[in-house]
Amino acid sequence: MSTTFKNFVLLFCVSILLISCKEDSYVVTKITAKTIAIDTTISSANNITKSIAPYKEEMIKEVNTILTYTSKDLTRTDGKLESSLGNLLADLTMTRANPVFNKLTGKNIDFSMFNYGGIRAGIPAGKVSNRNAFELMPFENTLVVVELSGQKLTALIAYLIKSNTAHPLSKNIKLTITKNGYQLYINNKKFDNRKSYFVLTSDYLQSGGDNMTFFKNPIQRISLEYKMRDAIVDYFKSVDTLKSTLDQRFKRK
Repeated sequence: MSTTFKNFVLLFCVSILLISCKEDSYVVTKITAKTIAIDTTISSANNITKSIAPYKEEMIKEVNTILTYTSKDLTRTDGKLESSLGNLLADLTMTRANPVFNKLTGKNIDFSMFNYGGIRAGIPAGKVSNRNAFELMPFENTLVVVELSGQKLTALIAYLIKSNTAHPLSKNIKLTITKNGYQLYINNKKFDNRKSYFVLTSDYLQSGGDNMTFFKNPIQRISLEYKMRDAIVDYFKSVDTLKSTLDQRFKRK
């Protein structure tokens, strides 16, 4: 940012501060109203527009930077209990987050889970840019890992079954709803309710967002200080082509 523009911003802020701090008292004697049409007849502040222009151009260039490619549309609606975009999101966050978690704790994440409503846009077939990443995840959510007891994990599974929705789950999970209940395998091992499990999610969901109260008050909570959107961008940069399939990780028998 140029010195001239910085000085302009600083001067403007100081002026506002001085005006707001003035102690003079005023009495309203008259109120008038006037309608001002917002149209092309209103001229812009040319000096400000010119100052901002280079940064605007740089921002547009950055937003449109191509990161990777997808040969097919990736959406959250192409499956009943799973989706191509949900599977991709859950898997890529595991790929990016587990090395960070392992470095911090010497342990590995068992699986990841996010919410269906957190996916804000699909990714159309073709080139994938920074814009797609920001549209997919416009929030400033941070990745966290929670250690859940077997009891908490049972509540998590009950939530999934009751919601009957394609919440993003990583491929470490194999959950099958049966007539008599469910079958659950985590990392190819049958779920043991006497054990605890490390689950990757967002700070929003961990605080109970989307009624996921089972994430609250875990055995322990480890913040990875890693924005979910940053993980998405980092993953997009690391692969030539995005690949995701419906692999029956969550199904009804």
